[in-house]
Amino acid sequence: MVHPSALINPGARIGANVTVGPYAIIGADVEIGDGCRIGPHAVITGPTRIGRNNTIHSHATLGNDPQDKKFAGERTELVIGDGNTIFEFTTISRGTGDGGGVTRIGDDNWIMAYVHIAHDCIVGDHCILANNATLAGHAVLGDWVILGGFAGIHQFCQIGAHAFVGMGSLVNADVPPFVMVADKYAAPRGINAEGLKRRGFDAERIAAIKRAYRALYMSGKPLSEVREQLANGESRDVQLMLEFIERSERGLLR
Repeated sequence: MVHPSALINPGARIGANVTVGPYAIIGADVEIGDGCRIGPHAVITGPTRIGRNNTIHSHATLGNDPQDKKFAGERTELVIGDGNTIFEFTTISRGTGDGGGVTRIGDDNWIMAYVHIAHDCIVGDHCILANNATLAGHAVLGDWVILGGFAGIHQFCQIGAHAFVGMGSLVNADVPPFVMVADKYAAPRGINAEGLKRRGFDAERIAAIKRAYRALYMSGKPLSEVREQLANGESRDVQLMLEFIERSERGLLR
């Protein structure tokens, strides 16, 4: 299952039924779980832990040093879950010592060609990152987030669960769950209703999310009043939005 031209460090741990393509390089302190497929010319350096049944296409570079001038060679990690597909020329850096030490990718994500995920980022489960999307350091994506091609997420920004960021949008503040943003300098454009329908949200849940969106973005009320209004809602989805707002550090994209 390992092509004879692949270079695998003796310190790497390779699971069962792993395929490694021609000229791939797997460094020391790399762990690759069962059933993974590593494409030609892929480079995986450690410390990196990769779960089961991931597909990593050609020329992807995973676990390299973080692109941070403060990094001084301290031990940091990249941790990738199960069932992810990572396409050509994607780059994912390890964490930094003063940023938590770990870059973490969840399960069942679809990471398309030329995506960059910087140091200390956290990506949840079931996300789609289209071609050339870029996460700066410490960015956080919740579950089921979609980033359009060439979208750029500023450092320390958080994108809430089920949010949608349009193609080419530049995001420099936090995007609450369920919200859709678009344009060059990202601005709110409603909720991700189509995505929610595809994931089984019924009309009642979507209506509650729409009411919360209108309160947050269309009422003209100060954020303090909107938070109070959302706190009185019974919908668990609205409570998720409120919890996101409460922990936002960069402020909301409004």
